[in-house]
Amino acid sequence: MLGLRRKVRIETARMTLRLPTHGDYNAWAGLRANSADFLRLWEPQWSSEHLTRKAFTNRVYWAARAQVQGTALPLLLIRRGDDALLGAITLDNIRRGPAQAGTLGYWMGQAHARQGYMREAVQAVVHHAFTSLDLSRVEAACLPENAASRGVLEKCGFKYEGVAQSYLQIAGRWRNHVLYANLRGDRRGKTDVG
Repeated sequence: MLGLRRKVRIETARMTLRLPTHGDYNAWAGLRANSADFLRLWEPQWSSEHLTRKAFTNRVYWAARAQVQGTALPLLLIRRGDDALLGAITLDNIRRGPAQAGTLGYWMGQAHARQGYMREAVQAVVHHAFTSLDLSRVEAACLPENAASRGVLEKCGFKYEGVAQSYLQIAGRWRNHVLYANLRGDRRGKTDVG
C-alpha cells in the first residue's frame, strides 16, 4: 500500500488536493447545489439525500477508509488563494497485483469550469498515481458528447481506447461511455522505437 497510509495532500500550482473533512460540508453542499443543473447532465442520478449532512458525513468516512485501505484516493480541489472548494477528483477502484491500475473520476463546480483547474488536478493525480502509488495504468470514462472532459483527458496524455456500451446510468439512463487510459511510460503513437 505504498504511499496510502499517511493522509495525502497533493500541491499543484494553484490548488491543494486533499481528503474531505467534516468542515467541508457547507462549501461542498453549496457548490453542488449551485452547480446542480450543470453537473446532472454528466452524473448518476442524485438521491433525495445527496446534499444532506448525513450523506456528506458518510462520504468523509468512506474517503478516509478507502485511502487507508488503498482502494481509492478521493480528493477535494481547494484553491490556495482563497481556500475555495472548486470540485473533486477521485482515483477509485485501485487494483493491485498484475493490474496496478485505477479509475479516475472528477467533477468541477460550474463557476470554476473552463479555467484549467481540472487539467491541473488530473495531471497531479496521475503523476501521484505513477510515482507514489506505483500504478501502471490510470483509466477514465466519460459520455461521448462531454467535449470538455474529453479535452481534459486528451491534454493530460490519456489516449482513447474505445466505447463501453451501457457503461453507467447517467441522469437515470444507461449510457455508453468513451474509454481513455494513461499508461506510465506510454509509448503509444511514438515512432522512435528504441
